[in-house]
Amino acid sequence: MRRGAARRNQWGIPHMWGDTVEDLAYVQGFTAVTDRAWQVQTEKWRSEGRLAERLGPAHVPWDRFARRARLDDTARRCFQRLLPETRRWIEAYVDGVNDALPHADAPEFGAAGCAPDPWRPWSPLGVFLVQHILFSTFPNKLWRAHVSATLGPGAGDLFAMEGPAGAGSNAWAVAGDPGAGRPTVIAGDPHRVLELPGIYQQVRLSCPEFDVAGLAFPGVPGVPHFGHAGPVAWAVTNAMADYQDLYRERLRRRDGRIEVREADGWTAVPHHVERIAVRGGDPVEVEIIETARGPVIDVDRTTGEAISLRTPTRVDGDLGFDALLPLLRARRAGDVAEALRDWVEPVNSVLVADDTGTVLRLVAGRVPIRDDRCRDEPVPGWDPRYRWHAGYAPMPSVVVPDVEVHANDRRARDNAELGRDFAPPHRARRIRALLADGAPAGTVHTDTLADHAALLSLLRRLPARRLSPAGAILRDRLLAWSGRMDADSADAGAFAAWRAALARRLAEEPALRPLRAPSAFDERFAPWTDPATRVGLALDGLVTGLPRLGGDPLPPAAAALDEVAAGPEPDAWGERHLLHPVHLGADPAVGAAVAALRARVRLAGDNDAVLATDSVPGVSDVCRRGPAARYVWQVGDRAASRWIVPFGSSGRAGDPHFLDQSAHWAAGDLIPLEGDPTMAVVVYEEDLPGMGRLSLTVLNPQTDAELVHGWVTQPRATFWGMLDHSVEQVREIYELVDGLPTHHAFLIRLDDRPIGLFQSYEPDADPVGERYDVRSGDVGMHLLLAPGQQPPHGLTGAVVPALLRFLFRDPEARRLVVEPDARNERALNRLKITGFTFEGEIDMPTKRAQLAFLTRERFTALFGDHPDAR
Repeated sequence: MRRGAARRNQWGIPHMWGDTVEDLAYVQGFTAVTDRAWQVQTEKWRSEGRLAERLGPAHVPWDRFARRARLDDTARRCFQRLLPETRRWIEAYVDGVNDALPHADAPEFGAAGCAPDPWRPWSPLGVFLVQHILFSTFPNKLWRAHVSATLGPGAGDLFAMEGPAGAGSNAWAVAGDPGAGRPTVIAGDPHRVLELPGIYQQVRLSCPEFDVAGLAFPGVPGVPHFGHAGPVAWAVTNAMADYQDLYRERLRRRDGRIEVREADGWTAVPHHVERIAVRGGDPVEVEIIETARGPVIDVDRTTGEAISLRTPTRVDGDLGFDALLPLLRARRAGDVAEALRDWVEPVNSVLVADDTGTVLRLVAGRVPIRDDRCRDEPVPGWDPRYRWHAGYAPMPSVVVPDVEVHANDRRARDNAELGRDFAPPHRARRIRALLADGAPAGTVHTDTLADHAALLSLLRRLPARRLSPAGAILRDRLLAWSGRMDADSADAGAFAAWRAALARRLAEEPALRPLRAPSAFDERFAPWTDPATRVGLALDGLVTGLPRLGGDPLPPAAAALDEVAAGPEPDAWGERHLLHPVHLGADPAVGAAVAALRARVRLAGDNDAVLATDSVPGVSDVCRRGPAARYVWQVGDRAASRWIVPFGSSGRAGDPHFLDQSAHWAAGDLIPLEGDPTMAVVVYEEDLPGMGRLSLTVLNPQTDAELVHGWVTQPRATFWGMLDHSVEQVREIYELVDGLPTHHAFLIRLDDRPIGLFQSYEPDADPVGERYDVRSGDVGMHLLLAPGQQPPHGLTGAVVPALLRFLFRDPEARRLVVEPDARNERALNRLKITGFTFEGEIDMPTKRAQLAFLTRERFTALFGDHPDAR
């Protein structure tokens, strides 16, 4: 690694350090490849629509969609419109990715017979688009179009539940009282497809400007959604806003042109053909068309009309990435709110709090203002009624006085006017009730009480005369059950078996059978348009509303009870509800590790429990969607904060950190946010031939003060002016240094053995800067070596150039400044040997000092570069 450094705690979670924001971005990109090479590279190929080229025909549907939706082109457009500072930051991240890719350690590349290829500056934006293009509501509009075409207008309300990729996240904030010593807490759990490796990477990002721990998307710089910056923390849930629209387009071909119907006639549209290379198959040609509404992503096979997609990101050429650096720099809740004014999509509900006790809730993103029908289904593109109006809907921002809960639910004066489909209110109500009872965050996270009111009401309506004796016993057993979906609950397993049988039978009901007509839309949208899936996810609405279609839910409910009662005793819920992560496999050994995991991790929770571990009743009880992380941010105290992810920090099967968090996640446990607080953070390493490995670690005043005290109170350290200092006084001095963005203190280690103290500073923020003409690019330094009784011969002559190389890694460092005590002849001689030029003496507050300088040019001429420095 050419810039910055990373150190890992006992969970393999990287703490990254850079001398500048760009250096830190480089380290984050490099580390993302080190930990998740296969994952980040396949996400890049997805964004470019080039996955089938490596992995075969099964990936053509995605590639076709990515090409049609113009994901890579949109990422490029958005990158070009970024502020220069943001572009430089992302380019540094990409430099880190590209420097790490040649050394990528992932067996999948060899198994698939492919190799990673270089990233372009906009590739991180493409990766982010891949993660979120299907995260919103437009696929649900295809489903409602199918329902309207097969069951008739208005039937879509029967399925007005969260869709397959819609909801399940929780977040809550409890305002503290700084005066009473009660901290503010933000906690929650984002709900996503459970991918292996996980969609989130736990990171800590440190540089002189900020120090933020949070959840990053591998392949994307920063921590867009969940972060703890010390005095301020933030978290998001899906706001369930509707911000993507589908339009029906009438196209015709004339003289080699493609024209689209507009309100005032026909207009030519840009189009071209792209070829998808397919490993093991014939190439597939894809026609790319873009109307005034947006890219054409599909064709309705029933009507022949094209379907175009309109999104704020494509319309504005803006994904919101200019918000990410200000977000990292935030120190107060208001800073976070101000940064997120630039956010675009996905549209998020945000909770943010700082250590003054301020808690805010806000919605971040852009929601177009247009006709309400746009929220329901694809609308005619040629009709002016459905055009977007100027500007976007106003986003609410409110101070929270006590408790705030977000669970993808509809909330008045918040997100209610921004969307159509919201999660049922049970999770939000349950979290509020638990918090009111004083439940700790871990208890809230793992609450398994689900809302089965509609289905239990159906059971109560079943007369015993319509059931077999065994069926009647089962009904009574389920009505007496607590409703908790615990992994070891036999009653929960029996309920799930009945629910699954009911879903299958409802899908066969004459009133719903028309849904089985072939979908008019591309197979890529099958997770949203599959009738069995949608029936399984909408059981509450169907058992209540089926009579509107002339159906009756009682006969299938009774038959399902008898079916389960007549069979073997259903397994406990956890035996049916197994963790089944989604994995893009290529290597058989990795596939075997994933298969073993799928067979052994038994889960509690359910679709509408706070512990939202989803399944699809009637299709499968395995869990593919659930909490992609859990966190408890104690604002102002990261040491008291905790988090967890479903798998581990590494994406390499066989790595100790591939699955080391899995058992803790399944049990509802959390691990410390900061890991081992005594673990040293390495910022620089270099081999000293014949001596060992030199490293610089950030000085920790709490753990290192006693060691430093032992050095600075020795007679040989007279010139440091601390001979009579106590350990506590030394600690206080370095706590002050640690809190300054302009001054830095490090321990020098040789093969992990401490051998000295090194400090750097900005002269214009130090008393020395008042005594000479400071130039741009000046960097000050102090050095105290304490190598012990028998130091290696030539140690000082080897260490000093290494330290100077560390300082000159910063391209803005042009000249080094030192001001040793004018009586310290040993130090003065060493400086002369190293190449420093002496100027006049100056009076410092505690000494008469010799001023000396070393320019970058003179250092390079004397010492050159070191091939192993990193």
